Amino acid sequence: MSGVRLRSDIWVSAYMRRCRIEGAFAYLRRRGAEEAGAIFIKVDSLDGMVRLFGPAPQYAVEDRDADRLFVELPLKGDIPALAAEERLQREISFDPDLWVVEVEDRQGRHFLDVVEV
Repeated sequence: MSGVRLRSDIWVSAYMRRCRIEGAFAYLRRRGAEEAGAIFIKVDSLDGMVRLFGPAPQYAVEDRDADRLFVELPLKGDIPALAAEERLQREISFDPDLWVVEVEDRQGRHFLDVVEV
């Protein structure tokens, strides 16, 4: 990996633009630290199902050539939207500088570089 990472505000702006170009609706729910705030993406497929993505752990990204890598965060409970919100609130209480972007796409597309851990 190159070692130079895009600022969070620039990455989020470009990501939201990419979503719009692809026909998905993305909006900023929470603005975090401009330079290095962690970024969380909530994907709502508008059928009651949501998926939540957060930053991949460092050990999973060391040999990868992508600016930001994400992992899908497990959601516990019968209502995924509520579970996602509860998880986001826990993350915010731990790191108040994080970003939250919500994507609405009937196909559930996320446009992220995702790794399995």
